Amino acid sequence: MAVPQKTGPVTRRRILFGGAVMVAAGFAIREYRLIPPAYAGGKLSVEQAHDKAARDDIVLIDIRRPDEWARTGIGAGAHPIDMRREDFIAALRSVAGPDTDQPIALICARGVRSANMSLQLSEAGYTNIINVPGGMLGSRNATGWLDADLPVVAFEENNE
Repeated sequence: MAVPQKTGPVTRRRILFGGAVMVAAGFAIREYRLIPPAYAGGKLSVEQAHDKAARDDIVLIDIRRPDEWARTGIGAGAHPIDMRREDFIAALRSVAGPDTDQPIALICARGVRSANMSLQLSEAGYTNIINVPGGMLGSRNATGWLDADLPVVAFEENNE
């Protein structure tokens, strides 16, 4: 036989505690980047990113991990540079050149990491960073590279 739980009245203390828990959870979610930060810089659809990369109007950087590149391939025209590399900026410069005004578009799986990295590069002095929020796999708000049926190239370990 189930014993009924004794619950007290809704008190001001319980309401404040519940509110504090919700605020803390919101900060935790933001901190772990489950919600992409508000990036006020440029954005491109995957189709626009593909077209501009094909015309050399932008340098398109795929910042995902090698295991992700191996699973899906790399968008045609994109340069794979794992964002976790300690020498990420140096690797970016080797592809895009030293000009911090150069248009550089970042793509990841669903747009969260590229939004984060866009913010970081903007804070590091890059002035023309463009996010591709659809990413390779798409998101709730944007079509992904694969869903748009854009060309991909196979990733090979020595390709990075």
